[in-house]
Amino acid sequence: MSSPVCIEVQCSPPSLEKGYKTLFTDDCLQFLHDLITTFDQRVDQILQMRVFRKVNLDLTGVLPSFSKDPSSVRSDTTWRVLPVPERLQRRHVDIGDLAPCDTERLLRALKSPAQGIQVDFDDGNCPTFYNQIKGIHNVYKAVHNMFSDVPPISQAPVLMLRPRAWNMIESNMMVEGKQAPGPLFDFGLLMFHCGKTLLDNKSGPFFYLSKVESYMEARLWNDIFTWAEQKLVIPLGSIKATVLIENILASFEMEEILYELRDHSAGLNCGIWDYSASIVNKFGNNPAFLLPDRSKYVNMQKHFLRSYMDLLVQTSHRRGALATGGMVAQLLPQDPYSEAYKTVIDMVTRQKMQEIQAGVDGFIVYDLNLIEPMQKLFKLHTLGDNQLHQLRPDVRVTADDLLSIPSGGVTLDGLKYNIAVGVLFIQAWLSGKGHFIYQGKVEDSATAEISRSQVWQWIRHRTQLEGESKIVSRQLVTELAQQVMMELLPLHGSDSAAQMLQTAASMFLEVVLRRDFPEFLTTYLCQEHTFLHYHMAVQEKQAKL
Repeated sequence: MSSPVCIEVQCSPPSLEKGYKTLFTDDCLQFLHDLITTFDQRVDQILQMRVFRKVNLDLTGVLPSFSKDPSSVRSDTTWRVLPVPERLQRRHVDIGDLAPCDTERLLRALKSPAQGIQVDFDDGNCPTFYNQIKGIHNVYKAVHNMFSDVPPISQAPVLMLRPRAWNMIESNMMVEGKQAPGPLFDFGLLMFHCGKTLLDNKSGPFFYLSKVESYMEARLWNDIFTWAEQKLVIPLGSIKATVLIENILASFEMEEILYELRDHSAGLNCGIWDYSASIVNKFGNNPAFLLPDRSKYVNMQKHFLRSYMDLLVQTSHRRGALATGGMVAQLLPQDPYSEAYKTVIDMVTRQKMQEIQAGVDGFIVYDLNLIEPMQKLFKLHTLGDNQLHQLRPDVRVTADDLLSIPSGGVTLDGLKYNIAVGVLFIQAWLSGKGHFIYQGKVEDSATAEISRSQVWQWIRHRTQLEGESKIVSRQLVTELAQQVMMELLPLHGSDSAAQMLQTAASMFLEVVLRRDFPEFLTTYLCQEHTFLHYHMAVQEKQAKL
């Protein structure tokens, strides 16, 4: 698609011509061009800074710590983030992993009693061009009240728009001869077409920010927000964003991150699996940071994760910001009178009671049938719209607390489970889906990241299996991947599905057997020829229909 500025966009995916034309107007292309050219160099700089920090960790062995600079924002007890708008004051239950290209699930969510919807272009979404265009256009239609039989945007659950993380690119757009940063592509389209309307309806614009690793990255987002507000002539501070603290390095900079976004902050969020995977990412070569079997030994009761959640709540509330917990991945069985249903409800209630008692102001569920039970839990055990009054003066978290790896080993079942999740995630991506259901839970890129991270680390350190003489090795993982694939094949009837599963298993082995740890599985897949080939073939097939 040609444009009046130096920007090239791939032609519309099949059947999305109307939405494509709606989104890529001349004015919008000019906005995207200006946005990306203004911040593109700084995006490159923060990605280079990530590499620098990782190399420094590897070369020096010096572990992260809290800033001791007496002039830092930590020592100033007076500053607070700006209060959030009324519709964000009560955030008890959001719906998570909602890929907006899934129109049916989006419509169900809009009609639900949830307080918010995590409109996910990141973890729960596969960022094919088709999915991005359909998803952004679906958001456009929801914001402009173009869907029938759903509440107007001013009465529907608030849309918490989650653009892709900094590591992702949009290969279908070139700006001044460079592929566009994925988050700027997503944010720019969403903000240009929906920002003013959401503001006029007192329902946004609100965002989730994924995989922020430092206060410098928060500063970049803050500058992007301010630039967009000025460009679109809306009041400064109108944009509000919740930062997902899902990286171990970011946990040492939560105060600084809030400070950088103090005019635009909607709080901080904690989640278990991306955070745990980041420990392998940053320290995986160090045997002292060998993370045990996640299925058996890694949960929010463990000291390092409990410390992280307590610190997040304390930091947020001390600065007047909301603190939200992670997502319930479990699905409720269909029969509400079954023993299985009661078991899931009891387990989820125990998990989320721990977060409520820690002081969180809300959390996320995947299964829409869990919305009302979890809202009742909040109503029963809290007072008012939020728990900002819970300042947690009892919390004293040190660097050692955040870096204390739980004891435990590696089980054969845990190894096989990680392999299965990794293979099935890659298969889902090859088929254009960002998440899938496995053994009664939703799995997405976060669980795929921790799964492949653990398998890589266990191979790297030749970890012995619990109760067995076997060592986690290339040979064992290759054999188990073949075994897992044979167990999964009956669930994938067609020859093409079986071939895709085989391809996914081969790609998984490539990732976990690499000498160096790929920083993000999603980046690796998006730049992999096999992934690009699959989706080019799908688009060509659709175009012929």
